[in-house]
Amino acid sequence: MTAKTSRASLARGTTPYLVLALAGVAPAGLATAQTSPPPIATPDVPVGQKPSTAGAKVGVTGGWSSANATAFDQILADRAKHGLDHIVFLAPPAEGDAASDRDAARTAAALAYAGALAQGRVDPASLHAVYTLPRPKADLATGLARALAKSDLAGWFDSLAPQDAEYRQLSEAYLTFNAKASVAAPALAVPSGLIRVGDRDARVSTIVEQLVESGYLLAPAESLPVATSRPSAAPVFTQAISDGLKGLQTDYGIAADGVVGPATLKVLNLGPGDRARALAVGLERRRWLARTPAATRIDVNTAAAELRYYRDGTLVDTRKVIVGEAGRETPPLSSPIYRLVANPTWTIPKSIQQGEMAGVSEAYLQDHNMVMRDGWIVQQPGPNNALGLVKFDMANDQAIYLHDTSAPALFDRSQRQLSHGCVRVEDAQGFAQMIAEDEGVGDAWSTATASGEMTFVPLPKRIPVRLLYHNVYVADDGRVAFRTDPYGWNDPIAERLGFARASANHAEARAIDIGP
Repeated sequence: MTAKTSRASLARGTTPYLVLALAGVAPAGLATAQTSPPPIATPDVPVGQKPSTAGAKVGVTGGWSSANATAFDQILADRAKHGLDHIVFLAPPAEGDAASDRDAARTAAALAYAGALAQGRVDPASLHAVYTLPRPKADLATGLARALAKSDLAGWFDSLAPQDAEYRQLSEAYLTFNAKASVAAPALAVPSGLIRVGDRDARVSTIVEQLVESGYLLAPAESLPVATSRPSAAPVFTQAISDGLKGLQTDYGIAADGVVGPATLKVLNLGPGDRARALAVGLERRRWLARTPAATRIDVNTAAAELRYYRDGTLVDTRKVIVGEAGRETPPLSSPIYRLVANPTWTIPKSIQQGEMAGVSEAYLQDHNMVMRDGWIVQQPGPNNALGLVKFDMANDQAIYLHDTSAPALFDRSQRQLSHGCVRVEDAQGFAQMIAEDEGVGDAWSTATASGEMTFVPLPKRIPVRLLYHNVYVADDGRVAFRTDPYGWNDPIAERLGFARASANHAEARAIDIGP
């Protein structure tokens, strides 16, 4: 949805772009994964510590009646709905194990599985140098002890995972694709040439099947290859097929030209196992998050390069953003906007001064409205400033913030990981005006923007911003949408969830200017 989208259209449920779906689900990311890897046996007992000791340490050593043990076995049997079925939490008992050892093993497994549901299987801090998104908190040992005493393990475990509609929908999608994961996708050999409108190619029928199944061709009868009186002749790649293909290409950061080439075929070749893998990672990322986000907030999805603005729990605005390129990733963090800045200056970071701008001439500085101040290059306010005419100051120690841009044409790109790490907002001036009016400082903001000088307008109440990374999510039209994994962040999570490592095939978008 673009910045032009009105609140009224959001309320009406307007679908701004085509996001797909077999059973309401879109195609998955670019990486190809092994569909049925062996499970990982991980009873989660600390190294060198026996299960019985681990159970005693957390204060849960009893309560494993026959009914509780049976209930827990069923709970683990149902773990696929959370994308955790590639992990073995409870290994089969060894012959001759004492009852106390089996109970201790169940306790360790129960705490490990409860932790995976309540807070995630993987600690995001082990994957990211910077991760400040609020995490959920849970007293698992106390909760397990109470559930055992009440013989209500099912109720307790059901309460641990996220309860929101998006998590449930992603869970259902995972079960759908996981059930088909043993079925390989039809292989479409990468061609030596391209397939354009009017071309005949034996693979066209399979391409159409893939586009229909993915939801990009919603009227297959009108999109099927043209029939031919010669049974041996290959089907025709029609304009309708090409138009459907453009939607897939846009979603995956491929040039949306409607032409079939190697990059497009890689997406068409994705199978159910690839999609299940991406969904399992998506479920895990949501388990990392505190269960009740602020009702008024801004969520930026860096994988999809989109922003959503919620007001009192209602989605009121969605627009495109440009985020950090691979190697200069926008970090997953939580940080509030505390003031708006009209007509900002830009103090260029030393990393850029000593990198892209090393050795620039005085003439260059003058042409770009830049001056030297105490050893720093500062770009003066104006429409050509890299920050544009608006900056959204955020409270964090990473120098990450939202801002306008002097290069709005870049928002037309489908793959928008192009910046040095900050977040450029489409029609940032309109977005700032919306926020200012919502916060009761609309008049002050209008005066500030008209001044032509750098002016600070504090917000009466800080607005939380979450910088998230979800390449699978529920789109505004209610369907599950998949995007590429531009930062390559899915692989280490998927491996720890028991999936095989995927190929390092990620869409890339390179920064083409010096802006933040």
